[in-house]
Amino acid sequence: MRLVLFAHVPPPTHGQSLMVRQLLEFLGGDMSRPGAAPAVPLPPVACYHVDARFSTTLADVGQPRLGKLLLLFRHVARVWYLRWWHGADCFFHVPAPAKRSALLRDWLVMLLCRPCFRWRVCWFQAAGLADWLEREATPGQRWLTRRLMGRPDLSIVLGEWGRRDAEALGSRRVFVAPNTVPDPCPPDAAEVLRSRAGRALARTRLCGASASSGIPDTAGSYRFRLLFLSLCTREKGLFDTLQAAALVNQRLAGAGSPLRVELAVAGEFPDAAERADFEQRSRAPEWRDADGRPLLRHHGFVEGEAKHALLRDSDCLCFPTYYAAEAFPLVLVEAMAWSLHIVTTRWRIIPELFPEGFDGLVEPQQPQQIADAIERRLLRPPEIELRRRYEERYAPERCFGAIRQALLELEATTD
Repeated sequence: MRLVLFAHVPPPTHGQSLMVRQLLEFLGGDMSRPGAAPAVPLPPVACYHVDARFSTTLADVGQPRLGKLLLLFRHVARVWYLRWWHGADCFFHVPAPAKRSALLRDWLVMLLCRPCFRWRVCWFQAAGLADWLEREATPGQRWLTRRLMGRPDLSIVLGEWGRRDAEALGSRRVFVAPNTVPDPCPPDAAEVLRSRAGRALARTRLCGASASSGIPDTAGSYRFRLLFLSLCTREKGLFDTLQAAALVNQRLAGAGSPLRVELAVAGEFPDAAERADFEQRSRAPEWRDADGRPLLRHHGFVEGEAKHALLRDSDCLCFPTYYAAEAFPLVLVEAMAWSLHIVTTRWRIIPELFPEGFDGLVEPQQPQQIADAIERRLLRPPEIELRRRYEERYAPERCFGAIRQALLELEATTD
């Protein structure tokens, strides 16, 4: 099979673009890239990439702009070139979320590209299309979406919850393959776990001592290191995390405990008003300990080693999202790989990611429930079971290998 992968890689950096980059690398890269020696014979799935980038910043994602229309025609021209010059016969794309400007883009792309290909594959990286078609779309929008985007030969969804979006388009086949991240843990991961377990043991011992007992805090044992790592928006749960962390600290202070929750926030603010709100809250006295040291830090956008350092040095990830298009938060899989405690919401696909009975799931927009879940984790050792779950379910070879096999089966059953 020769497929055109119509999707962009970073920048901007978010879950979808990272997954596209990983899939492209797994399939051997872009066979049409300048200077690349053609593989002879071609691999079973040969990938030709159209870097269909319409935005350069996270704030611009999903926003209407005339320049995006010009980019669309340039991307479509490259699709035609790859179809006829390289003989690509499968169009592999990521359907838009339920946003008007993004859907308009998909309508035009399908109108211009769909008739050219033998097969069409949808890889759903956003959620909510079925709900939009059912509850919000006008009859004309519903007809256009199903006429232009409907009946794909194969739809790849990230979990059972995502089947609704694929079925809403009348997909001929639906295949479940979760997202993944490369194993971020270094060879000395065991030492990282020992260090984190040591901090948990120190916190347990401190709980039997008063704040004035004279026990030195040389290793930061008085701090439970909470991490929020995502786009910094209200719907991603940032302000619920702030409220919950402050609430836990109030409870600890009221009980006379020396322990405190220290919150690290990492990510960009696409909205200026929300950034101003965060900065105002961060100046409140509650975000200083008894010695005047800060309990809240904003690290901005992080990636690479800076991101790994935050995950490595934290005790718990808090991600109480209720974002409308949330499909499969990669940050939860990263936290699993690091054996971090996790507090997140029962939102869309998220409960499927965790073992049955996992007590880190809370209802959306419930800071008190979030605070309770954080408090239950203050003295626990690292989540070794979550690390095992990552290895068994979310390792890249397993996830991308399943996608490649689904593509080969599509080709075999339609020959």
